[in-house]
Amino acid sequence: MNRPTHEGNHKAMMKALVYHGPQRIEWEDRPKPVILQETDAVVRITTTTICGTDLHIFKGDVPAVSDGRILGHEGVGVIEEIGTNVLQFHPGDKVVISLISSCGRCPFCKKGMYSHCLTGGWQLGNRIDGTQAEYVRIPMADTGLYLLPPGVQEEAGVMLSCILPTGLECGALNARVKPGDTVAIVGAGPVGLAALLMAQLYSPAQTIMIDLDENRLKIARSFGATQTVNSSDGKAAERVLELTQTTGVDVAIEAVGLGATFDICQAIIAPGGRIANVGVHGKPVELHLEKLWSSNITLTTRLVDAGSTPMLLKMIQAGRLDPARLISHRFSMPEILKAYDTFANASREQALKVVIKNEGS
Repeated sequence: MNRPTHEGNHKAMMKALVYHGPQRIEWEDRPKPVILQETDAVVRITTTTICGTDLHIFKGDVPAVSDGRILGHEGVGVIEEIGTNVLQFHPGDKVVISLISSCGRCPFCKKGMYSHCLTGGWQLGNRIDGTQAEYVRIPMADTGLYLLPPGVQEEAGVMLSCILPTGLECGALNARVKPGDTVAIVGAGPVGLAALLMAQLYSPAQTIMIDLDENRLKIARSFGATQTVNSSDGKAAERVLELTQTTGVDVAIEAVGLGATFDICQAIIAPGGRIANVGVHGKPVELHLEKLWSSNITLTTRLVDAGSTPMLLKMIQAGRLDPARLISHRFSMPEILKAYDTFANASREQALKVVIKNEGS
């Protein structure tokens, strides 16, 4: 077993995508990470991707992210080094990296709220350096990594780092989707489509996708959405009410993070319905309690805990779930700035998830 080492490693360099403030990112040389704690692992990244949250950071919506931070919280890679107290993994193991680090012992971890772990939570690409680099240090590796089984492709595995657990936990589970429900998802980007795939596991009668982009609505239909609504004319709520004979929907999932999309959810929710917020909000939104106070609705918020990752991995192994369908573009690591431009201009580029390969790994 490799022991923590500090001397001699600090001169080793790697390439990484570094945040330097709103609208400023650079692909630059940075020191290769080393083991800092006995529970750490250093992973050589082979596949990573860009999350909508990374775009929020890029735009300055997450002020906790500081200048000089390596971005990214999703990845698949090969363990290169482990601390002396990593018990479940070994150098050479191919692993899925979870965006959530958890101690498993604090009060929040004992409640299953791993995203609020007192010493972990969402750290990668946020409070510590992330996965959009050739190497990454993973704290609390025994709980933050999952073996990638033989036969599961890396492109499927990287969708387990964040987007699929988010679609399930923050979307379908928080919304308590059940058989026969009418479900509306506002936002047909990658996380909205992931929420659609996860909601379908619970047999809703109708799934209505709402978006400005006709190409994404076309993709949503190919993923099994029963109806789609183009919201570009500002009349999405009216159309949804027409589709539901004015009663509204049982479930509204907000998957964008804007006031306008949150307003649509409030306008279309039926009495007794559930609104599940998934989007990352960088600005305040209005909660229309003057209309909803008597409607018996439930509003949920959540940061993904990633406790569902092992179950989702089993579904992929069994052929019940094909997350690679979410991928539209592929890039090499030196092309990561182009990948960001593509993902940030999703409508122009017809982009969903973009995958970035470390071809030198």
